[in-house]
Amino acid sequence: MKEFVLQGSGGFGTRQIDYQNELNDEQRPAVMEGDGAALVLAGAGSGKTRVITYRVAWLLDHGIPPERILLLTFTNKAAREMVGRVESLLGVYPHGLWAGTFHSIANRILRMYGSHIGYGSNFSILDEEDANDLIKLCVKQLKIDSAAKRFPGASVLKSIISYRRNAAITMQMVLERKHPHFLPQVADIQRVSDLYEQQKQEQQAMDFDDLLTILLRLLTEQPHIKEKLANQFAYILVDEFQDTNVIQADIVHALSSIHNNVLAVGDDAQSIYSFRAAEIRNILDFPRRYNDAKMFRLVTNYRSTPQILAVANSVIANNDNQFAKELVAAVGDGDLPYMVPANSASQEAQFVVEQMTTLLNQGASYGSMAVLFRAAYHSQQVEFELMKRGIPYEYRGGMKFFERAHVKDALAHLRVMQNVKDVMAWNRALMLQPGLGLTTANKIGSTVARLSDIDEAVKSTPTTGAKAQQGWAGTQRIMTAMLAARPSIADMLRAFAGSDDYHAYLENEYPNWQERLDDVEQLAAFAEQYDDLSAFLDAVSLTADFGARVDDPSKPKRESEEDSVILSTIHQAKGLEWETVFIINLSEGGFPSGRAMDEEGGLEEERRLFYVASTRARQKLFLTYPITAGYEHIELRQPSIFLSEIPKSQYEEIKLRYGGDWANNSGYGGGGGGRQSKVAVARGGVDDWDEPTIVLDPVGEAINRPMPGSFLRDLNEL
Repeated sequence: MKEFVLQGSGGFGTRQIDYQNELNDEQRPAVMEGDGAALVLAGAGSGKTRVITYRVAWLLDHGIPPERILLLTFTNKAAREMVGRVESLLGVYPHGLWAGTFHSIANRILRMYGSHIGYGSNFSILDEEDANDLIKLCVKQLKIDSAAKRFPGASVLKSIISYRRNAAITMQMVLERKHPHFLPQVADIQRVSDLYEQQKQEQQAMDFDDLLTILLRLLTEQPHIKEKLANQFAYILVDEFQDTNVIQADIVHALSSIHNNVLAVGDDAQSIYSFRAAEIRNILDFPRRYNDAKMFRLVTNYRSTPQILAVANSVIANNDNQFAKELVAAVGDGDLPYMVPANSASQEAQFVVEQMTTLLNQGASYGSMAVLFRAAYHSQQVEFELMKRGIPYEYRGGMKFFERAHVKDALAHLRVMQNVKDVMAWNRALMLQPGLGLTTANKIGSTVARLSDIDEAVKSTPTTGAKAQQGWAGTQRIMTAMLAARPSIADMLRAFAGSDDYHAYLENEYPNWQERLDDVEQLAAFAEQYDDLSAFLDAVSLTADFGARVDDPSKPKRESEEDSVILSTIHQAKGLEWETVFIINLSEGGFPSGRAMDEEGGLEEERRLFYVASTRARQKLFLTYPITAGYEHIELRQPSIFLSEIPKSQYEEIKLRYGGDWANNSGYGGGGGGRQSKVAVARGGVDDWDEPTIVLDPVGEAINRPMPGSFLRDLNEL
């Protein structure tokens, strides 16, 4: 018979940890000398998780009881991973250790001490749907005619209230920053916010924001509770400190007020969540807030080649508000990153996908490659190219392009213009209007579907009820504008997106309404290559993923991500890594984002986004950009300012030209020594879409000429 000895929770150190040899020269001081206030500046790929877990193990090894250690993270997964690593290091589970997200720790403390500020231990936590429903009730109780005023919808109100609380600013300031369109209604929005807070209090309920703000209130209004907790937590460790908001930073400061042992681990160069009220000043001002704070720098990168890090270092060095540091590679040399100007977004997509094919032929897996982009709408051409070639991909950061609600809204309007009898398309178009539910929309749709054509339908008056008439009038305005834009499909889509009615609908219903309008513009740009509406709708409808959800349970699941190329926004890619990374649409107005350039500190945050994106790559990095936008109306684009910040010695340029074969399938796998331009030869043939060639007339205006299978024959034609 065999025996298995259960270790239980007693005695830390069933395994002897060799701190001297298991940590590098940068990590070791942070682990062994991290008493007092300490800021660990952990560059990308430098082993920050290792520092945190070894620091916890060091404290336990040196007699600190687990219940006196508080570890704060931003995800439950990170907390579980770190506790698991501590257990592996020590050979015993650290029972009693306080480890979790800010919200889970706040929940735990409020269950214990919430009674001191009027909350029982059995308070409820509202999820997003519950919170939105309660806000809807508040709007109704206040008798605000949301339809007449085009008042913001529940999800937008929730995002406004949430941002105000997490950023600790006034409602007026939130609207000025995020929704100036709603400034005339600031008083009513404040009333909704006040009633929402009152209703939650009466119902003994909290939303996720409350968990933080009410915890801070507890610590502020009840000094004896603050003192008790601050005395208990002898050591506090915070992961991803650059992502904290004002409330979270204040909570950490309050809980560390007695022992002053707070180890904040983060990287100011990866602070990219200001849209969620993350405050970069928290990490930049750490040495000012905590007197005599130590600072440790982790700059040895275990992920990327020296050539990739050189590019990241060069670009981020242009930021003024930062702790200067330069990443140093621990891995060997690789290829120089490649800079790839393309004639158009479609040619850029063709290069990306054909280069993937080359790498696959050389032994790479689908899952070892990722395409990263600044905004979701940038992915459309790559998605279409992947679908056209049957390459599986997984989309991170939302729905695939043709599955997005606003894209379907636009297509529904085109469908009724093509086929007036399409009642389902009428229903979708009509239900975007205030006062029209499914029953009324179906009644109107069934009525106009019996008319002879779209012109007659738009001029008709199929309803009599006041609210229904108001909704139908909104649809008429949109459709009239689209009819006036015929025959150009792209112009019809721009008329749809530019209509006051649809613009107001998006801003009322969605916090990310601007990104949704960008998606519709991208759809319009894609439509410019089609002259026939029926052909365009067929092309969209017959794509493999049109009309299906990413998480559709009827879809067969892939065995692993190795079976799929990853498409991701940069925000969703943070913390991840791939062998090969393509960063696309690095052109003026695309990346950096045009809107971000108008915000205070916007350019520096965009630069941090580029830094995050480039440091996701382990071996190969491709920086691509289209030099034109549009098909029917050609607009020249400048390369991203970030590309001009990279010394020419740090990258190799690839020039694209069309030919019969894809450069003999050779790819770009050679050494990184040469810097002369390489030429990629893209396949031409009957399967390629027709694109116009740019020709300038004597006064410099563009003349479009269709050329089968290509856009420009060579970049020099510009």
